[in-house]
Amino acid sequence: MQNKIGTSNITNRDIVGPAMDSNVREYGMARLGIFMVLMGLWRVSAACPAFCTCSISRIACIDPEPGIEDFPILTLDDIEMDINITDIYIANQNRLFDINDNSLKYYSNLRNLTVTNTRLTSISSQAFFNNTRLQYLNLRDNNLSTLSWKTFQNLNMTSFPLLSGNPLKCVCENMWIKLRLQEDIDSTESQELKCIDDRAVRRAISRFTPPDCEAPAVEVSPSIIKMTEGSDVRAVCSATGSPAPDILWNIDSLFTITKINALELESNLTLLGLSPSDNGRVITCNVENVVGQTEAYLQLNILFRPTILELLEPLRLHHWCIPFSVTGNPKPELRWYHKDQELHEQEYIKTEIHESTGSVHHGCLKLVNPTHIHNGQYTLVVRNEYGEDRKEIDAHFLLPPDPDYDTGLTAV
Repeated sequence: MQNKIGTSNITNRDIVGPAMDSNVREYGMARLGIFMVLMGLWRVSAACPAFCTCSISRIACIDPEPGIEDFPILTLDDIEMDINITDIYIANQNRLFDINDNSLKYYSNLRNLTVTNTRLTSISSQAFFNNTRLQYLNLRDNNLSTLSWKTFQNLNMTSFPLLSGNPLKCVCENMWIKLRLQEDIDSTESQELKCIDDRAVRRAISRFTPPDCEAPAVEVSPSIIKMTEGSDVRAVCSATGSPAPDILWNIDSLFTITKINALELESNLTLLGLSPSDNGRVITCNVENVVGQTEAYLQLNILFRPTILELLEPLRLHHWCIPFSVTGNPKPELRWYHKDQELHEQEYIKTEIHESTGSVHHGCLKLVNPTHIHNGQYTLVVRNEYGEDRKEIDAHFLLPPDPDYDTGLTAV
């Protein structure tokens, strides 16, 4: 029978085609996803040592023979999967002696690490530098005799590393362990952990106190310097602790010239010609020894005359704005002049500060619907007790009305 509806023939394929195409695309995407997962598993398996088991998120090495000498590291081509490893479990490895700076550097997503029943003797101070997400660390039943607090300073774990079963020595280098466990006296580790004294006797680590072993303390005097720019000032960082702690001033990026005179238990910092650019800066004095580290601070309050850093031509934003940037300490007072007449601010013409960074303030003179009478020279004057600065800018908002313009109205 002839189709009488229009001139085109509509088939079943035409009706269901789009839906079928959509299903085909979804099926194809699903197959592609499965393929990518399988490829990921294959690449991980191919890079995994034969005596370990690896998945996209976990590495486990528990077979003692032939064993591993270092942590498995996927090839550079596989780094994108390397960083997805969240769990590593290492056990029964008689050839694993240390965790060095490079052992775990690729595993930035690592959250759980177990290294147990191995010959592990040392862990470098930078071993976990790239593992800031690490939350669980089990180091039980190894061969660790001393550990540095620096090894763990980059971590933000909620629980202390598990260390029982190691031949820890009752020496000052391990005193930090006792101090840290005292902060968590309810933990099982604090009750079980032992160390070996110089008579080869095992004793609770919570009860040993080696001689000449004291955590550092520090004081900076003065702690706040309030002086005018160009002044020379001196601060002293005094430390206590045993062994005598190292003292370090953090003066990176200072504009002011510095001079340091270090003695055994104090360090003198001289600041020559205080720069306004350093106003508000906080200088850190860090002290550390084998027991731990601490720090104290020196804050700079530098007084200086104001300066107009920038005064720009008007911008048409939501309202008209004359942008400016000023600096000074104390914060300067701002005054505006229009055609040499002081501008009295009101709701429609006023100063607004949009952002303050240290002693630098950014803002604008806001004008709402200005007319030709607001054209002309604007002068910004900034002043504090140490001096003043001024700058001018020409502003044009509207042309004045033409006096010869014929409005078409007849005077009565």
